[in-house]
Amino acid sequence: MEAIIIYIAIALGALLGGFLIGNLLGRGKNKERLDKANKEAKDLLLKTEIEAEALKKEKMLQAKENFIELKSIHEREVNDRERKIVETENLLREKENKAQKEYKSNTDFKKNLERKNEILTQKLAKVETIEEQFKAKLKIQIKKLEEISNLSADEAKNELMESLKDKARTDAMGYIQHSVEEAKLTAQQEAKKIVINTIQRIGTEEAIDNCVSIFNLESDDVKGRIIGREGRNIRVLEAETGVEIIVDDTPEAIILSCFDPVRREIARLSLHRLVSDGRIHPARIEEVVNKTRKQIENEIIEVGKRTIIELGIHGLHPELVKIVGRMKYRSSYGQNLLQHSREVAKLCGVMASELGLNPKLAKRAGLLHDIGKVPEEEVETPHALLGMEWAEKYGEKQDVCNAIGAHHDEIEMTSLLSPIIQVCDAISGARPGARRQVLDSYVQRLKDLEKIAYDFNGVNKAYAIQAGRELRVFVESEKVTDDHAARLSFEISQKIQTDMTYPGQVKVTVIRETRVVNVAK
Repeated sequence: MEAIIIYIAIALGALLGGFLIGNLLGRGKNKERLDKANKEAKDLLLKTEIEAEALKKEKMLQAKENFIELKSIHEREVNDRERKIVETENLLREKENKAQKEYKSNTDFKKNLERKNEILTQKLAKVETIEEQFKAKLKIQIKKLEEISNLSADEAKNELMESLKDKARTDAMGYIQHSVEEAKLTAQQEAKKIVINTIQRIGTEEAIDNCVSIFNLESDDVKGRIIGREGRNIRVLEAETGVEIIVDDTPEAIILSCFDPVRREIARLSLHRLVSDGRIHPARIEEVVNKTRKQIENEIIEVGKRTIIELGIHGLHPELVKIVGRMKYRSSYGQNLLQHSREVAKLCGVMASELGLNPKLAKRAGLLHDIGKVPEEEVETPHALLGMEWAEKYGEKQDVCNAIGAHHDEIEMTSLLSPIIQVCDAISGARPGARRQVLDSYVQRLKDLEKIAYDFNGVNKAYAIQAGRELRVFVESEKVTDDHAARLSFEISQKIQTDMTYPGQVKVTVIRETRVVNVAK
């Protein structure tokens, strides 16, 4: 239809064009031009008819192709629907056949079940009859036993239970002790080897600082120059350093007293310079103290740098280096803090290597674990948490920060590095000679140790010996048997382990003696 419309439009255009051309040529042109124009118009009309016919055929061909394609699609859909219908019918037939078979089999099963129930009912009746006969015979036997033993059944049962309880308790204690010893020999063997090897490979000096330093003099004449006229020199020196200077009758020595080791060291070095120079007056004292204070600050940084270089630690923040240097002038329970931290760092490196972990990271955490003990101002935050905050502030890794904060169990441990730091800190602080303990707390711990033993029945005497490493318990032989003594030793050791805190191990020895005394007259 579109081709016919196009064809008519082209023909009308050609005729109109020929007519216009003829009119134009008829007005002033010759006949030859008019004929030529008519011929061109006819050629154009013929060409247009041919093109319209070709376009018509092409459109008809496209329409046929579309019809064939739609027909094939429709046939496929019809075939798919028929196939699905056939499959559904087959599935329904299979289900119907299966249901019929199951119904038949269930019928047979019900019949078999009924037969088995009948057989079981008969057997159950026989069993009940036999049980009644057994109960009657059992009553007769129990009555005979009661007549023979002069005990009722309940009394005999209670007596038997008590004897079995004692035997079971003794056997259980023996088994527990055997299991504990076996576990110690097997489970702790490798751990002991690692700890012993670590301790043997570490040898450090012991440095114990007090709150008092002694400054030696060449002669007692210098004391007067240090005091100055009307005590002005010593007053300026105390005001500038914050240290109490005690000048007494001690020959050729004065005492510097201060809880802060840094200030005490500044005072000692300043006195050394002033005495060596000989010029001791207030202005000179102020000048020397300021120079000494700057020298100590530089020395703190140098000490920190030397420490990290010695331990092979790199990339430490300058503030952390300064904090490490300040540890040289701090002590913890009489143990020099820097020496303790270096010792812990080395122990951590050795133990981490033994366990297949990163020794450099372990050394880093070991060195920094007590940095919270050297704040410039007093704070209420525990030193472990304060050290962790500083480490986080100055860009340390999360494992290192957690190890610092968790080495006193104040936060949860999240890496294998944390228990290593805790163990090595305990090794460094608990070994003999490392730290000093207050006498009162030490005596109280021994009293508590002996008191635990007296809480048990049958204990006559208890002595804590070998600096609290052994508890020797004497028991009354009339009240405590040999088996009970073994059980008593185990129970006392467990209570000590549960109720007390102590370094190392406590050996519990229970002694039972039997004495027979007769008098000859």
